[in-house]
Amino acid sequence: MRELTVHHRDHNHDNNPPDGSNWELLCVYCHDTNTSGSWKRLAREAARSGRASTYTPFANLKELLAKKEPPK
Repeated sequence: MRELTVHHRDHNHDNNPPDGSNWELLCVYCHDTNTSGSWKRLAREAARSGRASTYTPFANLKELLAKKEPPK
């Protein structure tokens, strides 16, 4: 867990929607690569072309947290 960091998909640290749709967890090494200039360019191109991700990692977080696992 110490090696994970939150990445803002649109690279705007002020864009923090309550549903978490602008965030994804990355390992620190992937985050370093992802925030380099080449990845930013690719992300902008994908957004312009309509290929931007629609994945919502926190969409069912409330249900997952509410689910109780049976004792082991």
